[in-house]
Amino acid sequence: MTHVATLVGAADAQTISPDLLAAAARRLPGAGEAESLAPGRAADIPFAPGAAHGNPADGSFADTGYCRAAADVLRMALSGAPVDIFVQPLAGRRKKLFLADMDSTMIGQECIDELADFVGLKAQVSEITERAMRGEIAFAPALRARVALLRGLDAAVVDEAIANRITLTPGGRELVMTMRANGAYAALVSGGFTVFTSVIAEKLGFQENRANILKVEDGKFLGEVEEPVLGKAAKLAALKELTALHELAPSETLAVGDGANDLDMLEAAGFGVAYRAKPAVASAAHARIEHSDLTALLFAQGYRLDEFVS
Repeated sequence: MTHVATLVGAADAQTISPDLLAAAARRLPGAGEAESLAPGRAADIPFAPGAAHGNPADGSFADTGYCRAAADVLRMALSGAPVDIFVQPLAGRRKKLFLADMDSTMIGQECIDELADFVGLKAQVSEITERAMRGEIAFAPALRARVALLRGLDAAVVDEAIANRITLTPGGRELVMTMRANGAYAALVSGGFTVFTSVIAEKLGFQENRANILKVEDGKFLGEVEEPVLGKAAKLAALKELTALHELAPSETLAVGDGANDLDMLEAAGFGVAYRAKPAVASAAHARIEHSDLTALLFAQGYRLDEFVS
């Protein structure tokens, strides 16, 4: 077998039934016996497309395109069942470098929107954030415009926001710690702010974090961000830098994010996954998570539930 289709349901549902696996296997050429990764929740189906499908199983663009198309076929075959589907070559599926976006990915909120709420501007800022994440407006000027609205805000509200407003995405710590326990390096790379990423990275177990720096004077935000703004290009650069630093091949990398500023990073990673993402991002990424939590990325790498580390 050269390839594998991994089916993952929501953590609180017993979605992955024998009938569902059989229906999926019928649409996969040369499908082997399904292997459970977590009873009722996740399973692998190995298969062998063969040379006739033109997919070399080497992580090339041609193979990526085939895998994405195969996942789409399975979604249709399963008639909209609430299941996340990952199709990829079997070789090299366990990654050695993990890069993740923070806002609306590793946490459930957009930090700048929460800060804006302290000055009564959350609705206005959230609208700009949403447009930037959909790629409708350029990220850097949109960030500067939103940060300007925070001028004069007490910087101490960050602690209150983290304590009372920010929630960690389920499965995030297990994802990071399990990969680390198996030799991977994990970096949180955000278009948000270091005052948040430094805390969130520690909570989740990331070894490194990169983000924008908010300027502060006399304990107040100046409404400015240090230049250059960390956005789409910087996330891609971080992926390439860390890949080279750890002497890895691009195919050994995993990235996850939800917005337009994550897209270059997702496309360049060995496996780039969109998490509850904007439509343009979900359609361009190698795979997407719509139903499960972040542990889906462990199942996609072939980890069993009893191998998870927290």
